[in-house]
Amino acid sequence: MTRKIAVLPGDGIGPEIIDQALRVLSALNLDLSFETQPVGGAAYAQHGHPLPPATLELAKSADAILFGAVGDWKYDSLPREHRPEQAILGLRKALGLFANLRPAILYEELANASSLKPEVVAGLDILIVRELTGDIYFGSPRGVREAPDGPFKGERQGFDTMLYTEPEVRRIAHVGFQAARKRNKKLCSVDKANVLETSQFWRDIVIDVAKSYPDVELTHMYVDNAAMQLVRAPKAFDVIVTGNLFGDILSDEASMLTGSIGMLPSASLNESNQGLYEPSHGSAPDIAGQNIANPLATILSAAMMLRYSLNADDQAKRIEAAVQSVLKQGLRTLDIHEEGTTRVSTSEMGDAVLKALK
Repeated sequence: MTRKIAVLPGDGIGPEIIDQALRVLSALNLDLSFETQPVGGAAYAQHGHPLPPATLELAKSADAILFGAVGDWKYDSLPREHRPEQAILGLRKALGLFANLRPAILYEELANASSLKPEVVAGLDILIVRELTGDIYFGSPRGVREAPDGPFKGERQGFDTMLYTEPEVRRIAHVGFQAARKRNKKLCSVDKANVLETSQFWRDIVIDVAKSYPDVELTHMYVDNAAMQLVRAPKAFDVIVTGNLFGDILSDEASMLTGSIGMLPSASLNESNQGLYEPSHGSAPDIAGQNIANPLATILSAAMMLRYSLNADDQAKRIEAAVQSVLKQGLRTLDIHEEGTTRVSTSEMGDAVLKALK
């Protein structure tokens, strides 16, 4: 059966890195079909909206979505609802992509590229499970008003609402426990229960869900301490499950432990395992078109797509092994280049991965 992949290259370096991932996928002789639509700033330029109806319909009908990146400074002055970044929020909401999986793996060959000492991060392999469709990013009411009371009554006041319902917390907790069960059976739930009612609510539900996973060790950590421990002793973590706001911050922090955000893939899944797969980095418009971006995060995102949405774990492992092989050969794009290694372009890195696959 042919599996349909929606290809949304986006802005900046998005098209360049997506091209390399498609080359790798096409080399696997899988029964895949690819259909491309614009998204983000590219879509706004063509259709006046960052997520046009045709793009959304393609995403809904596909078995999985391979996504590049969105964003460009030239769109910063647009109204918020027309900015490129609204496309990814719209896709998450429309497709129910509630679970974001972001691995942070430090390849042995890149230990010296990390911002931390090699002995602190060598062997790092953690997974952050972030809830994507709730929390303060989507809660209401929100806006700007005159403060109704307090010492600044009558002054302008901005406000957002941190909000979670019980089913939202339960389903992401299950994803976290199931992921931990497949790894080292350690799950750390990160919250701010000492200050926030929403976090205490979160913690209570996670504790209840834990009853269904007696084989998984559950711990809890406040988000400020978790941020500190990620740079102090990151290998103490296995799987972290947390809310949207905290997960946004912690996953970016964890990415830098690996030497470059250009190495990190991600998956965003709904309840039917339809997923959107994208590199963790941004669109980098300052280097777009220069053939110097690192395509490995996007190639590894394609491997995650094969694993989580297409049930092709063996092929996912082939891609991951090929990526490790090129790193062992000393090939590096600009972001991970260091003395003693060979700097290659975006397309040359794609060539190397294809050669390693074969």
